[in-house]
Amino acid sequence: MNRLVVIGNGMVGQRLVEAVRSRDTAGDWQVTVLAEESRPAYDRVRLSAFFDGVAPEELSVHTPDDGVDLRLAEPARRIDRQRRVVVTDHGEYGYDALVLATGSYAFVPPIDGAHRPADADADGAANGSGSAGGGLRDGVFVYRTIDDLEAIRSFATDPQATRRVGTVIGGGLLGLEAANALRLLGLRTHVVEFAPRLMPVQIDEAGGAMLRRYVEDLGVEVHLGTATSAIRTGPDGTPHGVALTDGTELESDLVVVAAGVRPRDDLARAAGLVVGERGGVSVDATCRTSDPRIWAVGECAAISVDGEPGRCYGLVAPGYAMAEVVADRLLGGTAAFPGADTSTKLKLLGVDVASFGDAHGATADCLDVTFTDPATRVYAKLVLSDDARTLLGGVLVGDATAYPTLRASVGGPLPGPPLALLAPAGSDGAGGAGIDALPGSAQVCSCNAVTKDQILGAIGEGCTDVAAIKACTRAGTSCGSCVPMLKQLLSVAGVTQSTALCEHFDHSRQELFDIVRVRGVQTFSQLVAEHGRGRGCDICKPVVASILASLGNGYVLDGEQAALQDTNDHFLANIQRDGTYSVVPRIPGGEITPEKLIVIGEVARDFNLYTKITGGQRIDLFGARVEQLPKIWRRLVDAGFESGHAYGKALRTVKSCVGETWCRYGVQDSVGLAVALELRYRGLRAPHKIKSAVSGCARECAEARSKDFGIIATDVGWNLYVGGNGGFRPRHADLFASDLSTEELVRTIDRFLMFYIRTADRLQRTAAWIEAMDGGLDHLRAVIVEDSLGLAAELDAAMARHVESYSDEWRDTIDDPERLRRFASFVNAPDTPDPSITFEVERGQPVPALGERRPVALGLPTTLEVRR
Repeated sequence: MNRLVVIGNGMVGQRLVEAVRSRDTAGDWQVTVLAEESRPAYDRVRLSAFFDGVAPEELSVHTPDDGVDLRLAEPARRIDRQRRVVVTDHGEYGYDALVLATGSYAFVPPIDGAHRPADADADGAANGSGSAGGGLRDGVFVYRTIDDLEAIRSFATDPQATRRVGTVIGGGLLGLEAANALRLLGLRTHVVEFAPRLMPVQIDEAGGAMLRRYVEDLGVEVHLGTATSAIRTGPDGTPHGVALTDGTELESDLVVVAAGVRPRDDLARAAGLVVGERGGVSVDATCRTSDPRIWAVGECAAISVDGEPGRCYGLVAPGYAMAEVVADRLLGGTAAFPGADTSTKLKLLGVDVASFGDAHGATADCLDVTFTDPATRVYAKLVLSDDARTLLGGVLVGDATAYPTLRASVGGPLPGPPLALLAPAGSDGAGGAGIDALPGSAQVCSCNAVTKDQILGAIGEGCTDVAAIKACTRAGTSCGSCVPMLKQLLSVAGVTQSTALCEHFDHSRQELFDIVRVRGVQTFSQLVAEHGRGRGCDICKPVVASILASLGNGYVLDGEQAALQDTNDHFLANIQRDGTYSVVPRIPGGEITPEKLIVIGEVARDFNLYTKITGGQRIDLFGARVEQLPKIWRRLVDAGFESGHAYGKALRTVKSCVGETWCRYGVQDSVGLAVALELRYRGLRAPHKIKSAVSGCARECAEARSKDFGIIATDVGWNLYVGGNGGFRPRHADLFASDLSTEELVRTIDRFLMFYIRTADRLQRTAAWIEAMDGGLDHLRAVIVEDSLGLAAELDAAMARHVESYSDEWRDTIDDPERLRRFASFVNAPDTPDPSITFEVERGQPVPALGERRPVALGLPTTLEVRR
């Protein structure tokens, strides 16, 4: 039996092992893997999900295999090429073929104060570990492994120290991910980038400028065109400041170095293998090194194709391609490296950013077609051939919906007119170009080199859902950006797709609702244990949280329910772009007494809050820090206010005109009805937000027909309209029933809302729900009015339970000291305000301090430009 030793168990090393094992049906290879880390392979692409609460185990990409001898925490120390053995601290491993998959390490520039005094002469390259140690002083970290991230979190949240400010050295992909991590840890954050723009490798100057606006609006301070000259330290040896080469001095309690990576080629150098001029193990197009028995794949390999100088790639897709080449060669194949797809799509600090192909327009005589919309903060660029027929590359910032189609079209004809491709996409998620426009040879999944034809072939062989396509072709198993196209291809092939909520449940939201209701399920863990699998995800957890809340399962932040909630529900308030929160007390029907108006004014004045009357006829208070929320709500609750649920997927408002009480055209008491309906349905959790309005006559001053359910008075009663909404796709509500008495109206609305909550999909507004319903409005009318399904009594009872069990969430919060503990800007200093939150005055009110970055209110142009 042949002996294969793989040094390294990262994503590419794991992919190599799986590729060999899947091909080696005769069992010719005995595989040993030497891993430096104590954890098996995990997804470094999703590394930052750690700070969103994803457990390290959930990031694992390792598949246990009895045929593989995985040696964790046993790094290779030396390669003896004469004897063909790899030496570790625990022994020797002979090989017939050896694959280096050692990856890269985080480069630390020679910065004064970065290292411990004993290691002051180290320059980062001397340490190939890339770990949080490596001679770096306490408080200085790299951003490379789970251990690094755990060390950053531990240092930032140390209860024995108050750490408020962090600095990230490097404004590339990892630098911006690190900046977001520091923000999530409650630190005011600086990003220092030597280049004149953020993400200089991936995006152009205009895209970098748009990205900077997004980043700075989140409170991250960006310093471009300058470098870090020194890290200042305090008496305890930890950072207290950072000096920049332009003379700027930054306060900083923690430093993360994300200044790029270098290939881990130390073992190869010591073994006498040829390495590239700029580092990396030199390999040919078959990934073979200068020793015919040794191969190299991934970030450590400097691969040369067609006589070009060797190049190292820091992306997973080229690494996977190398792994497949070596696996094929080891099993007697003739595969060669097909070239690297350096396309990238990711979400940085909540902003979609993508680049693909020749993003910088390096091709001779190429054309740039750009779209810029400062109002919606969308920037897009396509690079075309000189005849404008072939797509060469592009950049997308703010809206990357069209990325899968555009990336798959690189090198081929444009899949549509440039403006249609660049303009913000519609709700179908396909951008301006359809999947039909792609040739069969186009790569839909660049990470795993899977073409459109291969996916259609898999569908033809029986793959009937995304999960099956993933298992068969590996498409969508890496970065996931191509998953929307997999769904489109299933539709193109005429496959009826599964209604499963996500990979953890085989049931739809409606089916889960019925399971929870009928079986009396009380927690997510019970539901997933009895009717699902795994630990859940960011799709199913909020859905189950909403279902439990809809069925009256108590306070939404008690027990494990707290971890299920969407972001805004965590603090019962809407987070704003500067990290502050809005306070929105309920004002039923828009009716308010002078005494309550005075209270709102006093609260806004005392807490320095921005006040705004909304389209929903209530008053929003903006600029509250998280630790201020309980104090603000204490005063509001004492004055008789309660939560307006602006943060939740629930009833928002019931607007009204003044009706017959004051208006000479009014024919019914619209205010009285609006107040009664808002108090009846307050706190009602649903698949999406719900809005309503009541107009006192046909003049429709309350705009009732733009709401999920709207009521317009008639001479003899009320007309009920359903399925309206504003937003990106405005829709007028449809007339559902005419001339209803008040009692009939309320009963009909009760059933309508409860049927919607029971049967709608996640994040589906009532308009889309009705449009997708078999039979549409006629079927809905049969269910609600004629009781065609025999559900009327159940729906009535469900609404009665909601009305009887309603309790104001903010009153429940401020009356419980334990529940108040979550409202802190810093976990290690709960009463300390976030110093990164600052304001300036505009039109007599406090607004986020954006300075020169504040957008102009009028005259923002939307441009389409073509440049040669």
